[in-house]
Amino acid sequence: MTTLLLALLAAVLALLLMLALFTAFTASKIEQGFPPTGKFIDINGTRIHYLDKGQGPVLLMIHGLSGQLRHFSHSLMERLAGEFRVVLIDRPGCGHSTRLANGSSGIQAQGELVAQFIAAMGLDRPLLVGHSLGGAVALSAALDYPERIGGLALIAPLTHLQERVPSVFAAMAIRSRWLRWLFSQTLMIPLAILKKDETLELVFGPEPAPANFPTVGGGFMSLRPAAYRAASDNLLEVGDDLPGMIERYASLSLPIGILYGDSDRILDWQKHGASMRDKVRGLTLEVIPGAGHMLPLTNAAASADFIRAAASRAGAQDAEAPGLTAHRA
Repeated sequence: MTTLLLALLAAVLALLLMLALFTAFTASKIEQGFPPTGKFIDINGTRIHYLDKGQGPVLLMIHGLSGQLRHFSHSLMERLAGEFRVVLIDRPGCGHSTRLANGSSGIQAQGELVAQFIAAMGLDRPLLVGHSLGGAVALSAALDYPERIGGLALIAPLTHLQERVPSVFAAMAIRSRWLRWLFSQTLMIPLAILKKDETLELVFGPEPAPANFPTVGGGFMSLRPAAYRAASDNLLEVGDDLPGMIERYASLSLPIGILYGDSDRILDWQKHGASMRDKVRGLTLEVIPGAGHMLPLTNAAASADFIRAAASRAGAQDAEAPGLTAHRA
């Protein structure tokens, strides 16, 4: 019996070693294939990677969970850079940005970093464009630093707590930090490859994922162990800040627009979109029939039109005399 147990243990260790070597090799190839495309700025010890293109009113775009700035540069940035100065950032721990220097992965800490980035870059009251979890980060920045922001254009944003974690993100909900590290270094990449079609169908469905999403859209970058661990921490810390933010939504006076797909399989548009109209006076909501969650890639033209309209409303409010409340249709 002892010999059998030792043999089984040796087999398990050998398997884990092979998986770890495969993971290290794959992650190295991904790093080589996706070098930084933008510039870097240090924000209080956190190194932020960003793209900056165009001239005019500033759009600052914040991507969602397990993403990076290529989610916006894939189809959306070029549509807007002729009219606006478009700035895309990799959120802390994502893409080529480092983790927050203070060790936090919470929404409020990321919102504070966005406000610090705005100040460090000298951006004049930009329109924050936030997708999915990036929408929650944009809301946090607007709640705590409204004087630095011109308005919000939120695309399929997370605005309320989820009753359950979408199945595609279930592996990120592992509570043990040690188990998450072990999973990321061994099983994560093989399982992601095996479940690729299922994951894309849930995240993008009912619309098809762009064929070049893994490359031009940066999808492969989420396979890196460090990217998985950062996304896991983001997911696990959502509940720390979101309840307090919800209680403050009514205090928002910036122009705010929300764009959703009515067939979103990740976030319910009624819970996270329609419910916001009851909490925030003057908020506008647009819904695209038959559209899913990844609107910046699957509905880039509609997303660009939505952002232009939000920028127009923000510009109109900024042009009014101080102290007056803008009318938002």
